[in-house]
Amino acid sequence: MTSAAPALSVLDLVPVRAGQTSSQAVGASLSLAQRADELGLRRYWFAEHHNMPAVASTTPPILIAAAAGRTTRIRVGSGGVMLPNHSPLVVAEQFAALEAIAPGRIDLGIGRAPGSDPVITQLLRMSGTTSDVDRFPDHVRDIRALASPEGATLRFASGGTYDVHATPAATTQPEVWLLGSSDYSAQLAAAHGLPYVFANHFSGEGLERALDLYRAQFQPSETHPVPVTFLTANAIAAPTQEEAEERAIPQLRMMARLRQNRPLTALETVEQARAAASDFDSLGEQIMAGSRAKWFVGTGASVASELRAFAARWGVEEVMISPVAGAYDAEPMDASPGRVQTLELVTAALAA
Repeated sequence: MTSAAPALSVLDLVPVRAGQTSSQAVGASLSLAQRADELGLRRYWFAEHHNMPAVASTTPPILIAAAAGRTTRIRVGSGGVMLPNHSPLVVAEQFAALEAIAPGRIDLGIGRAPGSDPVITQLLRMSGTTSDVDRFPDHVRDIRALASPEGATLRFASGGTYDVHATPAATTQPEVWLLGSSDYSAQLAAAHGLPYVFANHFSGEGLERALDLYRAQFQPSETHPVPVTFLTANAIAAPTQEEAEERAIPQLRMMARLRQNRPLTALETVEQARAAASDFDSLGEQIMAGSRAKWFVGTGASVASELRAFAARWGVEEVMISPVAGAYDAEPMDASPGRVQTLELVTAALAA
């Protein structure tokens, strides 16, 4: 018996390839979001990363607003906003405004990692004291209250109260998700009755424990009486296995650079990556092989089959893929043909 097809969603880091401008990379991602909407995918999330030559997703709220304007039905959101970098009120105001732009379509995924190196993290946190990671649970609670139609009430130690609203007249609010790659966020989401996503596309380590903790410790809430979760995964689909494997090489090499603390660059094209294939030592080759083993790479039919089995194995009905297909030299700078065909082929195969 064939497993039911999971709903498909997208996680986008807005990749930047060699020779591509930020404007071209963002344009390609917005076109991809529009295609995802047309294909009937469930949601489209933008990550938050800073000071990386190959990643242009530095400001999820701006990208979400642009994507919301280019789409009509797909949910758009953050995967995620790294909360220690921002004031809870600012985040609440931004996402309340997004909810006003696209009512019922906004997801606020929140993480507690910095999303960058220590220098950039310090620069992001220069403006105040909200960077106290230990107060992450308080800040999550504050955002939920501020973005709600009721708002939040401050109580002064000397007496008296002060009402605060992220937007003057909200009727709906963004759905808050907690994101993480460790036990902490799983347990916090469970305690507050919130949806939760384990960042499986990072490495996949710790997935079983995180899901077990979340499901076992979940406390029903008014908005979520049962646990709500899905899985993330890196995926590439192409007409042939050979092409899919070739399109995986640039991102695999980027992963090896990152984990070996080598200088980061814009993503190589497939041809550039193949020409430089010998510049990694055995450890770099092991990192690439280990990453590739956890990715879904192949034809539309094979990737769809693997995604079905993956969703069934972990008891979820949605998978969010990061389409990490690289580009060939001849492909246009203002588009992502490899990522577009990944969505098209997998969607078609899941529907078959």
